[in-house]
Amino acid sequence: MKRVLVVDDDPTVSEVVAGYLGRAGFAVDVAADGPAAMAVATAQPPDLVVLDLMLPGMDGLEVCRRIRETGPLPVIMLTARGDEEDRVLGLEVGADDYVTKPFSPRELVLRVESVLRRAGAVAAAVRTAPATAGLRTGPLALDPRGRRVTRRGVELALTIREFDLLEFFLRNPGRATSREELMHRVWGWEFGDLSTVTVHVRRLREKIEDDPARPRLISTVWGVGYRFDAPEADGADDAA
Repeated sequence: MKRVLVVDDDPTVSEVVAGYLGRAGFAVDVAADGPAAMAVATAQPPDLVVLDLMLPGMDGLEVCRRIRETGPLPVIMLTARGDEEDRVLGLEVGADDYVTKPFSPRELVLRVESVLRRAGAVAAAVRTAPATAGLRTGPLALDPRGRRVTRRGVELALTIREFDLLEFFLRNPGRATSREELMHRVWGWEFGDLSTVTVHVRRLREKIEDDPARPRLISTVWGVGYRFDAPEADGADDAA
C-alpha cells in the first residue's frame, strides 16, 4: 500500500482529500503545518506528498525544498490562487504537479496515481537498464541506470522531471515534439497544464546550455513545440 502525506492547514480540505485517497487504497498521513510535515515525513517516509503552498510555520515551497533534499520524493503542490507565478515557483523547487483550489478530489486522486505510476516506471527502468546503455551527445553524457548526467565531466543536479525530459530529447534528436506529446511521453499524463512543460524546458536550458537566453541544444519550434539539436562533438566536449 502506497503512503501519501497530505499537508494542509485547512482541516476540511485535509479530511476530504484523506478520505478520497483512503477509499482509493492509499495509506494517508496528515499534517497541518510545515514543521509537522517534516516531522511526519522523517518518522514515516511517504511515497508522495500532497502539499499546500500556504502553510503556517513554514510555507509549502520551503517544505518542498527540504523534502527534495532527502531524495526524489514525488510532490503535488496545492495552491489557493491561480496565479502563474505560484505554479511556476512550485515547479521550480521540484514539485511534480500542482492543483489549484478549489479542485475536484477525484481529479487529485488521478493525479496522485499518475505521478506514482511514473515514479514506479522510473524506478523499474533504473533497476533493469543495462549498464552500457548510456547516452552521449556533445558535452552531455547521460547514465539511465545511475540517473546521472554530466556536462563536460561535471555532474548536473537535475530533478526527476528534468532528467526524464533530457533523456527523451537525447533519444529523439532532431525531432520536433509538441508540448502535448512531451506531457504524455515524459510525464505520463493525458491532461494537465502545458505550462508545466514550458517551465521544465526553461529550467533544463539553464543547466545544459552555454547561453540559456540563446539556446542551441533545445530549440523552440514555433507553432509546434521543441526540438533537441545534437551538437557536433569536439575535443573539449569529448572530455565529458
